[in-house]
Parts: sequence; C-alpha cells; structure tokens
Amino acid sequence: MSETEATPTTPGTSTSFGALKQAEAGVLDVGYAEAGPPDGRAVILLHGWPYDIHSFAGAAPLLAAAGYRVVVPYLRGYGTTRFLSEATPRNGQQSVLAADVIALMDALGIGKAILAGFDWGARTANVVAALWPGRCKAMVSVSGYLIASQEANKAPLPPLAELAWWYLFYFATERGRAGYAKYRREFAKLIWQTASPKWKFDDATFNRSAAAFDNEDHVSIVIHNYRWRIGAAEGEARYDDLEKQLASGPVITVPAITLEGDANGAPHPDPGTYRAKFSGTYAHRTISGGIGHNLPQEAPQAFAEAIIDVDSY
Repeated sequence: MSETEATPTTPGTSTSFGALKQAEAGVLDVGYAEAGPPDGRAVILLHGWPYDIHSFAGAAPLLAAAGYRVVVPYLRGYGTTRFLSEATPRNGQQSVLAADVIALMDALGIGKAILAGFDWGARTANVVAALWPGRCKAMVSVSGYLIASQEANKAPLPPLAELAWWYLFYFATERGRAGYAKYRREFAKLIWQTASPKWKFDDATFNRSAAAFDNEDHVSIVIHNYRWRIGAAEGEARYDDLEKQLASGPVITVPAITLEGDANGAPHPDPGTYRAKFSGTYAHRTISGGIGHNLPQEAPQAFAEAIIDVDSY
C-alpha cells in the first residue's frame, strides 16, 4: 500500500461537460457525457449517491487528453437518465445497476472497458468485474470491495458503527421516504459535509450536482437501494441468480487499484479487510491532503492517474 498527496483543486474549476448524449440501453434511456477520441480505449466512470457525473468533471478531461474514450453516465434515477417504460420496477439493487452498465456498453459498441467509480459506482464496478470479467479490462475502486450481501447485512454492528449508517434506517420508514422527497437537497448537502469534512465545496459546485436529484425516479431508486440492502424491500426475481453469486463474495480477478481518502467521513472498510478479494495485479493507494468520500472530485489528478496506471497492469 502507498500514500499519495493529492494536488489541491479549486472549487468552480473544471465544472461541466459538453452537450450530454442519450442512448437507449436495456430498460433505460441513459444520459451520459463523453470525452476523448471515439476510437480511444474506453473508460466508464460511475458516480455514487448523493452525487452525479460532475464528480468526474476534473478527471475526465485528464483522461481524454491521455487518449481515452471517457463515458460518464447518469445512473438510473439521476439526471437525464429515464426509464423507457412506466411498468419497469424502480429497482436500485446492486446487480441491476451493474446490468445497466453492461447494457450501456452494448448500446455504445464497447466490448471491454476500464471501470472506475466511488460509492454506488465503486460497488457497481466491483459487480461488473466479478460477474462479467470479460467486459472489464481493469478497475479503479474507491473504498475497495463493496459487493453486498443481504444475509451479511442482517448482522448488527457496534453502536458507533450503526450511528454512521443512520440514513439506512431512516430510509426504511415511510417518514424517511417522505423526508428525503421533501428535503433531498438539504439531505445531500449534509451527506457531502459529513462524508468529506475537509472539502470546502461552494454553492455552485453543489447546485450543479443537486440538479440531478430532480429526476422523477430519484427518490424511488434511492429508497429501494437502501431498503433492499437490509432486506426491507424485495428485488426482482430475474436477478436472483446474479445476487446469489454476489452473496458468496466473489474474488475480483481483473487488474485493480483501490483508493481511499485520508479524511473519508462516510462508512468504509479498512483496506486490509479486502486485500484477499483481489487476485489479479493489485495496488492500494491512500490519497492524503484531507480527501474525503467524493475522491474523484476532490482529487481528480490522483483518480485519473490510478486509471492510467491500472491500464498498464
């Protein structure tokens, strides 16, 4: 494991992408940003909650300048991504988000890509790498190995650890759903502040991302995601086989770099607990300088460098 000092970033720099694109992929009409040469090696950057594609507004140009085709999709329930049918369940379980990535790759003619992300995006990259290793050239994952098991999530944690997951239990109630629907921006800003306590983001930076939460399906996807994790909501039966594979904690065989910020205020595993989950060429890097949970936006240079480096593994 190594420690890397982050290059300081200034709020308000590298703030936006060019015109967004749309692609019908599986059950979704996916909104995404794209940068770099269309014939470049593909990199797919996956955001988390409560964040959006602008977490990669600083890293994407660096990767594009290095010759990569960079695709940055809005996850289901965010931004300009929409469901093609009202009849499709608004499902946020982990295997579904990964299946969305495979569908997008198929729609864009991408056979294999480097996947990189944080929070929900890191888990999604983990799942794709574990279940479809032939589609994942390599992976960069903030906070390491995040594949979940409903059965494992039944085990209680010590009180202080449970406190860090307070919103998980809040979302399990109808009051929590109503509260998130009413106060989603205030909620998101609180998470940004607590998960990245040393990141001094400005209002313009937050508001640019918060617009993505106005998606008509956002609340449903977020609530289902967290309820499903603790068995408070059912998944779709057609994904049961995938979830069964994931519940076994599959080893990730593709080349991987895991990252962690030195000031991550969100719940996250210690790097030593997941080292054995990576059997391919592997490295872990701790990014210092007060870097929190939203590592790609707080330390875009370090994030982009990890992607470029893992490509050579």
